[in-house]
Formats: sequence, C-alpha cells, structure tokens
Amino acid sequence: MNKILITGAGGFIGSHLTELLVEKGFEVRAFVHYNSWNKWGWLDTSEVKHKTEIVTGDIRDYDSVFAAMQGCDTVFHLAALIGIPYSYVSPQAYIKTNIEGTYNVLQAARQLDVEKIMVTSTSETYGTAQYVPIDENHPMVGQSPYSATKISADQLSISYYKSFDLPVKIVRPFNTYGPRQSARAIIPTVISQILNGQKILKLGNLSPTRDLTFVKDTANGFYQIATAQGLFGEITNIGMHDEITIGDLVHKIAKLIGTDIEILSDEQRIRPDKSEVERLFCDNTKIKMHTDWHPEFNLDRGLKETIDWISVNLNYFKSDIYNV
Repeated sequence: MNKILITGAGGFIGSHLTELLVEKGFEVRAFVHYNSWNKWGWLDTSEVKHKTEIVTGDIRDYDSVFAAMQGCDTVFHLAALIGIPYSYVSPQAYIKTNIEGTYNVLQAARQLDVEKIMVTSTSETYGTAQYVPIDENHPMVGQSPYSATKISADQLSISYYKSFDLPVKIVRPFNTYGPRQSARAIIPTVISQILNGQKILKLGNLSPTRDLTFVKDTANGFYQIATAQGLFGEITNIGMHDEITIGDLVHKIAKLIGTDIEILSDEQRIRPDKSEVERLFCDNTKIKMHTDWHPEFNLDRGLKETIDWISVNLNYFKSDIYNV
C-alpha cells in the first residue's frame, strides 16, 4: 500500500483507522462528507489531521468518488448510513448511500485499476444466529433495511471480483464500540445517561447478545486483513469470539462507573419483533489463521477507556433525547 483512500474517514471507525494508518507511515487521503461548514467529522480534533490529505465529497456522487480515488492504489470503503432505527424511517436513504455508494467505489476502482479495495460489511448481515459461533459461511438474512442494503453491497462487491477480477476484500466487523461512537449506539447511550446523573435508564430490548470489539482492535483488523496474503473475493469476520446480553452489559457499565440503576423499557427503542437480531457470536478463526491480528482490549478495559472519553466529551451527548 502506497497511497490510501479512506471513505467515511471522519466517522467513528474511519477516524481511528485513519490515525492508525498515518501512524504506520502510510500516505492517507481522507474522504469526508461535504458540508458548507467545512467540518471533517472526528478528524477535526485528531492529531493526524495535518499529516492527512482531506478531501470532501459525497459517496452517492460518482464524480467526487472518482476524483478522490485518483492516484490511490488502495481503498478502505467505510462510508455508510449505519443507524438501524433510521433505516425503518428512510429505507431509500440507505439504498442510495450503502448500495449506490458502494457501486461508485467499485466502479471508480475498476476504471482506475486500483490494486486493493476493502469493503466494510457488518455482522448484522447474518441476522439472528442460526448456529454459533457465526463463521463466514453463515447464511445472510436482511432483518432490517440497513442489513439488507449491506448484504446487497457485499454481494455487489463479490460480483465485481468474479466478473471483473476486481481485487476486493470484504471486512465484516461484529459490534464495535469505543471513543467517538454516536449516541444512538447502546454503550454511549448507557454511559451518557448515567454520567448525566440519571438513575432510571430508558432502553430497548435487553435479551439480545452481542460480540463487542473495541474500536482500536477493529481498526487493526482492517489493517491486518488488507496486508494479508490472499482473502480477495472473500469475507473475513472481526470479532472477539465472546458474547454478552444487553442487560448484563448495562449492569457491567453501571458497576464500572460505580452507581446503581433501574431500567425502564422504552417502546420507541425496541425493534419490530421479526427485525430484532437476537444473537451475535463471532467465529474469528479465519482472521487469526490468515493474519497476525490479536485483540489488545478485553471488554472491561475497552469500557473503561470509553467511559473516560465520554466523561470528558459529555457535551456531545444529549442523553435525554432518543436519537434514531
């Protein structure tokens, strides 16, 4: 990898990946969403922003994607709409961003003879586990408009590999958490409510299990898969091979902060019955077999670092407002 383009570089995982690759000495071009305030997302506060070429555009716009990709030999494609609840409100927005946006990346990379394209998937494509642990051969089930669009983007990427020999690798992270995650996710929701002094937390379904990976370990997984021999045209999971119920997770966070809580079920935070993914539990055999990836953060350590970050940046979170 000589010159790297990262789409979605101003986002949660994208900003951490940008920092990792810059620190490793790569020449990085960060593609962030155009806005009239010239804001670069989390890169605005990053120590590496002066070592990064930052360009603005829209992943839904082929012209800006093509222009941003020129001169790059490797692409990490992370730009996406990711909030599951909002995908019930506007499925079309997810189709345009997640499917058409991925098409723009694949087609531009094809036209420009890019040497390596990393496409970001999600464990939500598996739906509720039909067997555990979930390996890369598990069936894909679109239980929300969000997951359906990510399945479509994955399949489109594989089709470009098979049809045009485009050098695509699909990275499938399980649930990632850590500093800079948006308030719509469960861990920032719980931490911000507690740190704002709330003793009764408004939450959704507590019974589903999730396999949680700290964001720095997820970013390193992207790097390890990118630099591994092979894995082209294939899917590779990133996850901890561990699971915890949402209810147990909430109580673990409260214990780490040192407070007692009560939980109030909030109907607007509960997914439709058939849309809820009840269990996610990662089989990470493949990434460990083909790369040197080993997570550095267990759940307690990752949660403590996340709590510390949110406590300093609590002004970012409006914990009394439910954000779809």
